[in-house]
Amino acid sequence: MTGPELSKGRDAAGLSAAARRVHRAILEAFIVTGRPPEPGELDRISALAGAPPAAVREELSVRDVVAFDEAGRIRAAYPFSPTPTGIRMTWPGGPQVFSMCAIDALGTSAMIGRPVTITATEPGSGAGIVVEVDGDAALWRPDTAVVVVGQEGGDACCGPSVDRTCGNINFFTTGDCAQAWTAAHPTVSSRILSGDAALAEAVDEFGLMLSGT
Repeated sequence: MTGPELSKGRDAAGLSAAARRVHRAILEAFIVTGRPPEPGELDRISALAGAPPAAVREELSVRDVVAFDEAGRIRAAYPFSPTPTGIRMTWPGGPQVFSMCAIDALGTSAMIGRPVTITATEPGSGAGIVVEVDGDAALWRPDTAVVVVGQEGGDACCGPSVDRTCGNINFFTTGDCAQAWTAAHPTVSSRILSGDAALAEAVDEFGLMLSGT
């Protein structure tokens, strides 16, 4: 089995102008405060952009760049999570922010144009992993760390990434630990990436997320 293809940057590039404006506002709120905008603020931004709020939320959801709950609150705005995960990110002058997954965390520095320190725990063992990322360069501790990119339910699975992939894209201290995890989770379609390969995929996915208008 192979893990999912990653395409959030391309998904965001296909948004309409109004949805793009709202998407940028969501990401910028996380960058500044570590928290997402409230539903009413998103409605206000949508109206200023000349689009019905419900239509904008639907577009963001269909493109799978933001996931909402039934009340219109944000539950995922890749690469950011509004609730705690096992992957924390910090950067100079910024808040502590949680990442949806390992690839999202690795791509955040390229997206925001600042060095980012990632602190993660290995699934199962709880061992600590720290990655200092500056654009397309990174310092890994331990330097044997790898990333598992997995998807529950196989390639035919559908639905938002928060429900099918994010929990299965994680840092591991060694390739052997990653292999043991994948062997213990046979229903997860996965691939194991070296640190360099994972960073390259992350930069490709998120590096241009905030570019354009």
